[in-house]
Amino acid sequence: RTLSRSLALYVIAAIDRDNVRSTEAGLKYFVLGALSSGMLLYGASLTYGFTGHTDFAGIAAALKAHGSSLGIVFGIVFVLAGLAFKISAVPFHMWTPDVYEGAPTPVTTFFAGAPKIAAAALMVRVVIDGYGPIAKDWQQIVVFISIASMVLGAFAAIGQRNIKRLMAYSSIGHMGYALVGLAAGTQQGVESVILYVAIYLAMTLGTFACILAMRRKDGPVEDIGELAGLSRTSPVLAFLLAMLMFSLAGIPVLAGFFAKLYVFMAAVKAGLLGLAIVGALASVVGAFYYLRVIKIMYFDEPKPAFEPMPLELKVVLGLSGLFVLGYVLIANPIGTAATTAAASLF
Repeated sequence: RTLSRSLALYVIAAIDRDNVRSTEAGLKYFVLGALSSGMLLYGASLTYGFTGHTDFAGIAAALKAHGSSLGIVFGIVFVLAGLAFKISAVPFHMWTPDVYEGAPTPVTTFFAGAPKIAAAALMVRVVIDGYGPIAKDWQQIVVFISIASMVLGAFAAIGQRNIKRLMAYSSIGHMGYALVGLAAGTQQGVESVILYVAIYLAMTLGTFACILAMRRKDGPVEDIGELAGLSRTSPVLAFLLAMLMFSLAGIPVLAGFFAKLYVFMAAVKAGLLGLAIVGALASVVGAFYYLRVIKIMYFDEPKPAFEPMPLELKVVLGLSGLFVLGYVLIANPIGTAATTAAASLF
């Protein structure tokens, strides 16, 4: 069912049929998606072949009774490869910048949110519920994917001029940070992943609301330079976008800071100090391109003002901004819900 639902994503990526970039994005997404689906199915078939089960409980029981084997390890590799594509983690991230840029911006907003969060939840369920008894085997793979995603997301976005491509590389890096918590393989680690993706979703929706508002009389604009002087032409929009950029960079005391703090603490507690250090360094590098957006908005000569922001975008941006700025006030109930959800897997 999960694989069949991906077909709808390929269609909406190319829904603007008269736009060459949109058509190209849909085709790239379809080809690479078909490859990843094949890898996921092959991994599932290997898992079934060596355990005799397709349900998570049966797989876990078989692995607990008989332990790991080379065939199971290959199965895990292929399953995680297929799921890594769904969350655009390195080295299966190639589709993300082109699809984000080529697809219509509302579609890109959807891609950055719902499918990615759902795939992250699925990955957590698969490795904890299914492959939990052999955590040492999949933990190494998740650590590699996490490090590669964080590093590539930090460095590749530096030279981007299109804000949708910048957000694509940003999403790759943020999925790497989320996987830091999963690599821990503990209840605290899963809890940190849940909190991270929840905060990431709020930050992403707010940021894309701002991107959708980048529109003038002749149509939408996507170049980061078009944000020049936004603080003077639209001070409220500039302030909220700046707060979202600070949060994505992990600046205290915004929501993004706590998201990274949770996953790094889980990794350190699980003995993955090196992974946490790499994540912290990648976060420092990644802060550069977020701060560059703020610099352009507040210190460059103003460009012509954007068209008035639609009410629905104002609502999304307002709620996202309140969440990011006031997260410290609602951290306890959100943390309690994440703890309850994580405990159900252990």
